[in-house]
Amino acid sequence: MIVLIDNYDSFTYNLYQYASVYSDVHVIRNDAVSIEELREMKPDGIILSPGPGRPADAGICIDLIRQLSGRVPILGVCLGHQAIGEAFGGRVVEAPVIMHGKTSMIRQSGQLFDEMTETLEVMRYHSLIVARNDLPTELVITAETDDRTIMALEHRTHPTFGIQFHPESVGTPQGQQMIKRFIELTKE
Repeated sequence: MIVLIDNYDSFTYNLYQYASVYSDVHVIRNDAVSIEELREMKPDGIILSPGPGRPADAGICIDLIRQLSGRVPILGVCLGHQAIGEAFGGRVVEAPVIMHGKTSMIRQSGQLFDEMTETLEVMRYHSLIVARNDLPTELVITAETDDRTIMALEHRTHPTFGIQFHPESVGTPQGQQMIKRFIELTKE
């Protein structure tokens, strides 16, 4: 079972639709569950949805990452990705260019993207990014744009992944494959 933490975003149920093809999915608002309740649920994985604001506004997300990363596989999408960066000591800063409803080509090299082309088209909806120059050593950049904006991260030693873009958008043609791959990684 996958727990999908809803950060009050309109895209949450698009993520639910993709993930529910491969697993049972329980959607829970970011302020409606405790870390202890999540532990008791014993999820196979946790997806942190996009949402408005900064990671500090995302309910339990930062504490969840700090306490459960390494114990439960985690995938953070957009705001969830930024929360992963902050949870490990990175900084989230304003993006040099606001990207709302725009596609970009990215180069990838991470395990979340296994069996996908090296260059992918992705849909972006964000004005904040994880700062490259303050990236914690525990995190590895696994996808970036031509201007070197971080588009994906993963933890060096365990399955915690962040993607800045939106896999649940039709503007990310291989997005469902990414969600499927995350769910496969929860079973390894």
